[in-house]
Amino acid sequence: MTTYLLSVYQPTGAEMPPPEFLEKVAHDLEELNQEMKDAGVWVFSGGLHAPSTATVLRPESGEVLVTDGPFVEGKEYLGGFTILDAPDLDAALAWGRRLAEVVPLPIEVRPFHQVR
Repeated sequence: MTTYLLSVYQPTGAEMPPPEFLEKVAHDLEELNQEMKDAGVWVFSGGLHAPSTATVLRPESGEVLVTDGPFVEGKEYLGGFTILDAPDLDAALAWGRRLAEVVPLPIEVRPFHQVR
C-alpha cells in the first residue's frame, strides 16, 4: 500500500456558495469518507480555514521569524485534504475522481515518500 494525499484546491476570492449547496457537499463528503473507511483506505481528512488564518514560521539567519498570513499569494489555496492508503496510483486516482465529483473543486493526488 502507498499513502496518498488528495488535496482540495479552492479559488481565492470566490463567492461562498449558498448554504443548501454546502449542506449537500458536506453530506456527500461524509458518505464518501464512510465509503473510504469501509474500503479500508481512509486514514484522515479535514478542511482548513482560509489562508488569512495561517501563521508562517521561516528560518532566517539562525532565527525563526513568525509572520501572519499565507506562505505565498496565489489564485488557489489548499482548502482541505484526505490522506488514504491505496494499493496503487490508479486506485488513488479513482478515489480522487470521486472526491472531485463530490466537492466539485480541483483535486491533486500525490504519493508520500515511503520512509522505512
